[in-house]
Amino acid sequence: MKSILILHGPNLNLLGQREPEVYGVVTLDEINQRLVTFAAEHGVELRTVQSNHEGELIDALHDADDWADGVIFNPGGYTHTSVALRDAVAAIKVPVVEVHLSNIHAREEFRRQSLIASVCAGTIAGFGWRSYVLGLEWYIGKLGDW
Repeated sequence: MKSILILHGPNLNLLGQREPEVYGVVTLDEINQRLVTFAAEHGVELRTVQSNHEGELIDALHDADDWADGVIFNPGGYTHTSVALRDAVAAIKVPVVEVHLSNIHAREEFRRQSLIASVCAGTIAGFGWRSYVLGLEWYIGKLGDW
């Protein structure tokens, strides 16, 4: 069975209550459950991790290199600031898809630049919780090709 890490960055534990006009009303637990169900229907195992701490996100990426076939990563606010996370993504062998709930290119100027995008297989943004599903669908198609 193929395995994917869903990695959620800072403040995503507050989904459903934090700025619902931007991020929606679906909670992180609801997103994870929907993704686990969808993945299981396609023969893919998911592990989900959320952290508000940059070092823990780096550790999760390093660890995923040993067991995962891919990573779907929402780096949250670290998207725009973390060279360390960018370097961790670049250092691992498994492909990483960057996802965002909101369209970062239609928001404040400082959110329009991703330090991580250039080392990812692709970026999906602006489709709410479905951004994760779109990333997962890409992996399911790719895994079918392996």
